[in-house]
Amino acid sequence: MENKITKLKSLLADAYDLSNVAALLSWDEQTKMPPGGAEARSYQMAAVSRLAHEKFTSDEIGRLLEDLQVYENQLDPDTDEARLLHITRRDYNKRIRVPSTLVSEFARVTAAAHTTWVVARQQSDFGKLRPDLERIVALRREYASLFAPYDHIYDPLFDDYEPGMKTAEVRQIFDRIRPQQVALVHAIAERPQVEDAFLHKPFDEQKQENITVDVITRFGFDWKRGRQDRSAHPFTTSFSPGDVRLTTRFLPDSGISALFSSMHECGHALYEQGINPAYARTPLGQPPSMALHESQSRLWENLVGAPYDFWVYYYPRFQETFSTQLGNVDLEAFYKAVNKSEPSPIRVEADEATYNLHIMLRLELEIALMEGKLEVRDLPEAWNERMREYLGITPANDAQGVLQDVHWSGGSIGYFATYALGNIISVQIWERILSEIPDLPAQIRRGEFASLRAWLEERIHRFGGKYEPQELVQRVTGSRIDPEPYLRYLRTKFGEIYAL
Repeated sequence: MENKITKLKSLLADAYDLSNVAALLSWDEQTKMPPGGAEARSYQMAAVSRLAHEKFTSDEIGRLLEDLQVYENQLDPDTDEARLLHITRRDYNKRIRVPSTLVSEFARVTAAAHTTWVVARQQSDFGKLRPDLERIVALRREYASLFAPYDHIYDPLFDDYEPGMKTAEVRQIFDRIRPQQVALVHAIAERPQVEDAFLHKPFDEQKQENITVDVITRFGFDWKRGRQDRSAHPFTTSFSPGDVRLTTRFLPDSGISALFSSMHECGHALYEQGINPAYARTPLGQPPSMALHESQSRLWENLVGAPYDFWVYYYPRFQETFSTQLGNVDLEAFYKAVNKSEPSPIRVEADEATYNLHIMLRLELEIALMEGKLEVRDLPEAWNERMREYLGITPANDAQGVLQDVHWSGGSIGYFATYALGNIISVQIWERILSEIPDLPAQIRRGEFASLRAWLEERIHRFGGKYEPQELVQRVTGSRIDPEPYLRYLRTKFGEIYAL
């Protein structure tokens, strides 16, 4: 059996190498590629994605999994080998249903659509993206149909990002948190608003970049195994534990947007850099779900970077760097400004009290698209209606509304809910961390993050995709995904800031 395990790993390595080549092509498209390369890149992506899919779903891998079934049943289910076989079989059984022609076409269309999205957003013209997006939605419906019968047409798409979880489950969780978050937003709106005008002045971009580099270096980002670049929409990608890349973006009228973007993406990058290198080039070499991934980015961004403790250490340095803008602003005022809660049209700039409402809006629109109850041409109007309903605001244009996110042009329908789930999981994890490292707030006040990073690596990162998502949450926090700690956290934090 050892020879068959070795052969399986060799075949998987080829498939994952090709997938990583596709990821590298995508990274280049979003950071370095000139616009004129879009058409050729779409065909390159199509070819490499098709080859990766065909490698992973080959008859040879299928036969090896069948031959190894009895052997797998005899293994301790917690061993790496048993988990590798289990996760590979799960992924193989799903991917084998998808023809390589569909994989190729989807890769080609989404690669081309990214360049279209960049132009459409710059010009605030949804009509430019509409034809590409109509094709993407049609391809996603075709993909979902391959898994019928299902409980809901959205299930196969959501499962790509959150294996094993159903649409009904995430709806149930959102139904629990929606009324409480809406009530919190309304309560905040009745209180005197926090002053933050000093954050919305010109801030030198090079100085901002220097600060982002300093902060994520302190967090533990390994520059020998990663880099930071700029892109239209921040993201993180990994080609191996030794090559993890994040991007950020700088806004002309915000002094903290790029910093919080980098802290968020650094959370993703630390996860990828912390995975056991022995899992590379296998299904275990990546986090088990995007909700777990987002739990790490939201933890470093919101639970480390936003609290008062972090700024006790870092604000004097920040204030000195931007003395013209912040010289007369004390720490208390700055902390409240950083954590100001006010409905805004842009998701990535949204505060914690309103953020999940942005996610719920997107989830509902995606489900309606998949069900055929909403057509792509009607997305801008539907978007604006829900923004008014949930947040009481109307985006000024398509760029601030339906075009603001990169995800749909990339075909990532099914992804958005994982942001909110990540928020929930992050607080569950944080409560467990504080119970085991009670002096962590004091460490953060000193600018020390090593014990936090080590805890996360030991309990979460090193396992990669070894465990199913809910299984890992249970192992780490003692319960499955539970929104109550998150809601408690929001009430406490904003209750103190706004004297609720």
